[in-house]
Amino acid sequence: MNIRNQNARAALISLEAAAVTARSGFACMFSTSDEYEMALISERRAQGRYGRPRSRWPAVMFVGCALVVAGTVLLLN
Repeated sequence: MNIRNQNARAALISLEAAAVTARSGFACMFSTSDEYEMALISERRAQGRYGRPRSRWPAVMFVGCALVVAGTVLLLN
């Protein structure tokens, strides 16, 4: 009966170890979804995925000034 107890105890310890391993596999290093999203965005910024958007103001100002100059030329002729 001693061998039987040892086998049962070994099986129980093995099952407990498997349960601990299974539980740790589902653990997440982030406590909230906001924390996860901040880490994700930070990582993507570090990779350069979020580049600075190019400003359209120089092109808009150039077109606007060109129209003003063309209108002035047409009015003065």
